[in-house]
Amino acid sequence: MRRFTTAFRAWRTRRHENAPPTDHTESPAPEPVPGASTLWRMRTTVQDEPGSLAALCTALAGERVDILSLQTHPLADGTVDEFLLRAPGELAASGIATAVRTAGGTDTWIERADAHDLVDAPTRVLGLAARTALDAAELPLALRQLLGRCKIRSQPAPAGGDRATDGVPVEGALDDTVLRLRAPEGGVITVERPYLPFTPTEFARARALVELDARLGPRLPRGRDVLTLAEGADITVRRADTRDLEPARAMHERCSDRTLRLRYHGPVGDADRYLNHLLSPRFGRTLAVQTASGRVVGLGHLLWDGDETEVALIVEDAWQRRGVGAELLRRLVAMAVDAGCASVYAVTQASNTGMVAAMRGLGLPLDYQVEEGTLVITARLGERVASGAGELGSASAP
Repeated sequence: MRRFTTAFRAWRTRRHENAPPTDHTESPAPEPVPGASTLWRMRTTVQDEPGSLAALCTALAGERVDILSLQTHPLADGTVDEFLLRAPGELAASGIATAVRTAGGTDTWIERADAHDLVDAPTRVLGLAARTALDAAELPLALRQLLGRCKIRSQPAPAGGDRATDGVPVEGALDDTVLRLRAPEGGVITVERPYLPFTPTEFARARALVELDARLGPRLPRGRDVLTLAEGADITVRRADTRDLEPARAMHERCSDRTLRLRYHGPVGDADRYLNHLLSPRFGRTLAVQTASGRVVGLGHLLWDGDETEVALIVEDAWQRRGVGAELLRRLVAMAVDAGCASVYAVTQASNTGMVAAMRGLGLPLDYQVEEGTLVITARLGERVASGAGELGSASAP
């Protein structure tokens, strides 16, 4: 219990609320560069009456701001207009906000944009739908890309009851900066974005993605790789989900108490309790390693943890020190890069030399945090990791 408490405390220090975007409206203007321009994303609320949008556009034109795209989100008492703007490089966000306020815009929000924002909204939504259709694990990532920086939590329905869905109608619920949707497998998906209220249009898009996921049911990319280890044994690496629950439990039974303790940081008898969560695509992605006979001998998990991403491995004793864990970790990190993660972290014990060596073998910058024998290793993902993981972990897998 003491080890579990220590591990939980170290893990808890990693958690933090979704930080709001940097308030560029108060930041100084960038250094002027002749001919340079800056992309901005902006939302503002205007009165739903003739001429209000024209006045706003005129004010932006007066600051030599080019409107690249415009989406409207109707409200009961007005309209939220979402712009993609190209402004002169010397014009600060505060200057844009002032012009908008003078033209009648209220509740203005603005932040820097990049080239990815140049894709129009229908194309982006169709792309997210295609990714979700190919891989159930893409739903949380698709929602985050659809709605921007937000915190997504999946609350499963308790066995034998429906308490998790109390107060959430079948069609979902929208409450300012929080939206709740019925999860396809039961329970509730909660999305929070404290810095910017959701609009009914965004709520409808998110609900459509969840409904698509529910209609398609469980699914994984079918790609798998057959690899030959240094000693000559062949292994297969593939994606896994809750349908692999029994093979995973059988692997636990073959693992020593030490291996289970290093992985789960708690009572060995509780190890099986984590599997349903770990294998669920709602909380991340899982890779399984199986032998030529079909026996699962290793699992690697990439877990969505609020703003951060955790990696975790378990390899049964007879297959340790043979390169299986390192191969799993390289593939998990490559999947994290494909998902746009800035870093990944692993929670282990300082005595777990195998995990420490595997993290060092990534060739990435590492940060270490140690507390009473519990070690948190964070790898910063500056560059794509060379691996075949894209064939197994991405939505484009065959």
